[in-house]
Amino acid sequence: MSEKQINASVFEDFKINTKLKLAAIWTSVMFCYVYGDYFSLYVPKKVEDFISGQTLLDSPMKLFLATILMTIPALMIFASVVLKPKINRLLNMIFGIIYTLIMLLIAFTTIAPWWSFYVFLALIESILTSILFWTAYKWPRQI
Repeated sequence: MSEKQINASVFEDFKINTKLKLAAIWTSVMFCYVYGDYFSLYVPKKVEDFISGQTLLDSPMKLFLATILMTIPALMIFASVVLKPKINRLLNMIFGIIYTLIMLLIAFTTIAPWWSFYVFLALIESILTSILFWTAYKWPRQI
């Protein structure tokens, strides 16, 4: 086999910048969060609970804290692209661990059959945020 034939069977690939990898992972995590919240509207009695105010977020303070919790991953998409590597790496490692733990807590404390989709998404999100942590931890150094 000639070198040309060998190279013709190999797909082109290029190195992706660590910042872009981190932003892409945060984006995937955010899509999972949004889909989980959207699909929860299909759980029986969920909409009625929203209307009657019988939800986990039943006070202005709880709603505000949940907003902060969900704003961080959204902001990390942007921050992962624009921050300098040292602070970028640190924040991604910190928030990667925090959000992995939160999602594992949700995955292992949710048991109702109608919420199996939520457990599945929480496990996927845990895997993604673990990869995020590992990507930040292994950030290549300049020589």
